[in-house]
Amino acid sequence: MKSVKQHSPLSRLVTNSLAFLLFFSLSLSAQEGDVANGEKLFKANCAACHKLDKKLVGPALKGITDKREQDWLISWIKDSPGMIKSGDKLAIQVFEENNKLPMTANPHLSDQDIVDILAYTKGEEAAPKAAPVAQEVDPGVERGKQIFKANCAACHKLEGKLIGPELLKITDKREADWLKAWIKDNNALVASGDKLAKEVQDSNPAAMTANPHLSDQDIDDLLKYLAVGDVKAVTTVTADAGSEELFNKPGLGVLPTLGLTILAFLLLSIIVAATTNKKVAEDEEATESMLKTMIFNPFLRFLTLIFVLLGGAWMLFGWLMQIDVNEGYQPIQPIAFSHAVHAGDNKIDCQYCHSSAKHSKTSGIPTANVCMNCHKSISEYNGELFGGHSKEDLDNEIQKIYDAVGWDKDNMKYIEGYEQKPIEWIRIHNLADFAYYNHSQHVNVAGVDCQKCHGPVEEMHEMKQFSPLTMGWCIDCHRQTEVDLTENGYYKNIHDQLAKKYGVEKVTAAQMGGLECGKCHY
Repeated sequence: MKSVKQHSPLSRLVTNSLAFLLFFSLSLSAQEGDVANGEKLFKANCAACHKLDKKLVGPALKGITDKREQDWLISWIKDSPGMIKSGDKLAIQVFEENNKLPMTANPHLSDQDIVDILAYTKGEEAAPKAAPVAQEVDPGVERGKQIFKANCAACHKLEGKLIGPELLKITDKREADWLKAWIKDNNALVASGDKLAKEVQDSNPAAMTANPHLSDQDIDDLLKYLAVGDVKAVTTVTADAGSEELFNKPGLGVLPTLGLTILAFLLLSIIVAATTNKKVAEDEEATESMLKTMIFNPFLRFLTLIFVLLGGAWMLFGWLMQIDVNEGYQPIQPIAFSHAVHAGDNKIDCQYCHSSAKHSKTSGIPTANVCMNCHKSISEYNGELFGGHSKEDLDNEIQKIYDAVGWDKDNMKYIEGYEQKPIEWIRIHNLADFAYYNHSQHVNVAGVDCQKCHGPVEEMHEMKQFSPLTMGWCIDCHRQTEVDLTENGYYKNIHDQLAKKYGVEKVTAAQMGGLECGKCHY
């Protein structure tokens, strides 16, 4: 008969306790949220509708974990429409409390992703990371990088195939002397009967340009760069105080004037009370009598009523005038596109992407195909980091373009039968429907630079509304902008008559009719 070894109650207790502690510790580690990752996920998935500290489209989310159970929040974020359909009472209540605005489901987020987002909503700052140590860069490497950009980058990348193969660490695969001969004149090396040169040429049918203009020192520097790749000094990214939202400040901007008005009213009241007070007594009695006069005097009470009504109307009008004035509006876009990199560092003309600005009323949003004109061969980011992003983050942003159009960056071709997805950019500049504005008139006829209205775009990583775009702002521009029509024969007579009428050499847009209501409202 087979015997069975019996465990003592004490040993079973110890085993079960250890198992429980192990399971509990694993559960805790799984539920701990990464605040830094949560911030990135929040910006990518939630920030279009939510803020931490105030209502946007949806409610403020700071401290939401104190109001709702974590398991419920995970289910809600993953599939809120499904929870509502299932009859969950709390889900229905939240849906109705927020004006029945539907919330987008996020099935692509894992439980840990949502735990990270919830950790970020607690408002705790991420633990500071240790600052990386800057590496000393050999001057030859930097010179090699410039030589690579000027002579090789059209056909090669450091990592990833372009027209030719990737070149990072090529010095580990080939001898330096052979590489020098190949770079200077690869055709001559093949003609000499070199077997390796013949093999390389056969494996890459695209002909390689000879570089006899490069000196031995140039090629030595180039090989140094190919051996180590990009070595960058560490840069510290600091937050700009000006990036705070302007909407968090009081909207009136008339408080100093209001204070002066109240002070003037009090002085007037004292003067009226003093002049109508006929009883002059001792200091205390005179003061008491003056206060009574200020309270009970019919004229002062009438004056107070008028002041309150006018002041209230003035403050209400001032508050109404700020509605839809979105100066400083800076939404988070679906792709971290930097105008500072494209328009600033790379000097891409605004009208290359916004080509309809000179032909039509609107400037237009460039299609993903315009992006792909360059990004067919630029699949990684090698510039200065910005916005707290790592190189991996920015490479992933470029990948979002490929995901939208269906581009296979490894084989460098479009995926057949791929269902393309639009990139849902968030509109920033939006004039009221009753205001007519035509880009082509300002760009072609007036010759207005884009920066006149949109600010120093070439310095903005995240695009924002630079100007208030109010009617007063437009009118001030029309009053200040001089119009040169002397070289246009059609307008010459008009210009001469207006110049004589106003006694100026150049008339302004306002004098040309730029203040007529029908120009913008009809």
